[in-house]
Amino acid sequence: MPEMEPMFLPEVEHNPQPGPYRDLIAIMRGRGEYPQIWHMFAFLPQATHHLARFTQEIMRGPGPIAPGMRELIAAYTSYRNDCPF
Repeated sequence: MPEMEPMFLPEVEHNPQPGPYRDLIAIMRGRGEYPQIWHMFAFLPQATHHLARFTQEIMRGPGPIAPGMRELIAAYTSYRNDCPF
C-alpha cells in the first residue's frame, strides 16, 4: 500500500499530543489512508474539541437530511476536492 503524502505542516504532523486522535493515527498509519485533519486534532486537542463536537452534531444530529445522506454528500465533496474521506 502506498504511503500517504506528507502534510504541509510537519510540526503539526510530527508532534501529536496524548489522546484519542494520536492513537487513531498510529493505528491507521499501518492500514492506509486516514483523514489528515486528525493531525491537527492530535496537535491541539484543546483547540479542536469544539470542532469535533460541531462536526458530530452537523453529521448526526436532527435535521431535514438523513445522516447517511449527509455522509454521502461529504464523501462526494471530498472526492471532487481530491481529498480522501
